Amino acid sequence: MTDEDDDGLTYAEAGVDIDASEAATAALIGAAGEFEGDYAGLVDIGDQYLALATDGVGTKLLVAEAVDDYSTVGIDCIAMNANDLIATGVEPVAFVDYLAVEAPSEETSEQIGEGLREGAERAGVALVGGETAVMPDVIKGLDIAGTCAGLAPKDGVFPGEAEPGDAIVGWPSSGIHSNGLTLAREAVTRDHEYADPFPHDEDETIAEELLTPTRIYSDVLGPLREHETHAAAHVTGGGWTNLTRMGAHRYEITDPFDAQPVFEFVQEEGDVDDEEMHRTFNMGTGFVAALPEDDAEAVAEATDGRVIGRVEEGEECVAVRGLELQ
Repeated sequence: MTDEDDDGLTYAEAGVDIDASEAATAALIGAAGEFEGDYAGLVDIGDQYLALATDGVGTKLLVAEAVDDYSTVGIDCIAMNANDLIATGVEPVAFVDYLAVEAPSEETSEQIGEGLREGAERAGVALVGGETAVMPDVIKGLDIAGTCAGLAPKDGVFPGEAEPGDAIVGWPSSGIHSNGLTLAREAVTRDHEYADPFPHDEDETIAEELLTPTRIYSDVLGPLREHETHAAAHVTGGGWTNLTRMGAHRYEITDPFDAQPVFEFVQEEGDVDDEEMHRTFNMGTGFVAALPEDDAEAVAEATDGRVIGRVEEGEECVAVRGLELQ
């Protein structure tokens, strides 16, 4: 880990200001009168909720474009949506995609389709349609986004509020996932090309490491539903501060999963300080949940998760690796 200096990169300097983004989102919701919800919107359909989440892949697409390999971005697109539903306690069931391109390419579309198929299998969802739009006056390259629908019994949705005294269960990420790539790209391309060998594993290129697809956490939903889960969080944009979406508490993280080598590489190449890394990236832990201690231990034993900390009373804060993130 590095200390901050004048040359260190920040996410905002790389082009993404999280605070400004959140303010703009709040303005949109306020003006449109949209639903309020941290991860998904719920529609009452009788004895169940229908839930909808929508998201894209972000600037990870620019890494794929640079090496002409779009084979995994479909997985990311489904993952970013499915994981948001899972964090609400909802089972993902169906997905539709929207592909906007500057110019149509059969090869690129085929690669994206392969990733969508693989992502659907991992998430356990049906691909029920999609749309491709050719818009050379609007799009440079391409963009892909999608919407995932899910269902949950009314007593199956997580309350959404952690309680002081809860244990926090965490699950490992698969790497950088699909957030913070604007900062990561700026950092690693200072002195490297995407096709260069990844220093921590020279059998992989830098691009292959960055394109490792986002883990889909469908396998943890069953155990979480079987126990008294109070809240869950998908660790996405904003990094570890996502835990505060489970309520205004102090989150004391004592045993986080190790950050994969890709994070060390990004930090070193961009001279990014520790706080900025943890405010931007998942740093090895991609999904968390808050439960009573006995339930937390049971869920951890039933999955590849483990208890990584506790929810405490106090000022809203995430304490992790000597940092106090607010």
